[in-house]
Amino acid sequence: DRWLLNRLELIEPRFGKVLKVGISAPPIETPFGWLLLYHWVVDIKGAAHYKMGAALLELENPTLVLHKDLLLLEPEMDYEKIGLIPNVIFPCGAVLLKDEIFLYYGAADKVIGVAKMKLQFILDKFK
Repeated sequence: DRWLLNRLELIEPRFGKVLKVGISAPPIETPFGWLLLYHWVVDIKGAAHYKMGAALLELENPTLVLHKDLLLLEPEMDYEKIGLIPNVIFPCGAVLLKDEIFLYYGAADKVIGVAKMKLQFILDKFK
């Protein structure tokens, strides 16, 4: 019952006609706030396309969204576009190792991929 009383809507992406949205990995602590990676699905000409982005949450109160709707990844490679379900990138986990984030994701429901990005590159995009 306690969880039911303390829930709130945190993020609703503003990228086209959003069909679904979900978290991709636990938030990652940075000096500037909690980095929240999430994915969403948009309708493009009647077909679902998955995208992944980031939000920055306040460090002391992670229910406050400082920035959101930063697009980081969308299907570009053939293995992301062609497979059991096309145009799917479904991030499921992330690791911060030194100054880089390794993002692990399902691609086209056929293979597992990993994308690497500098943490500072992401944080600079929020400025």
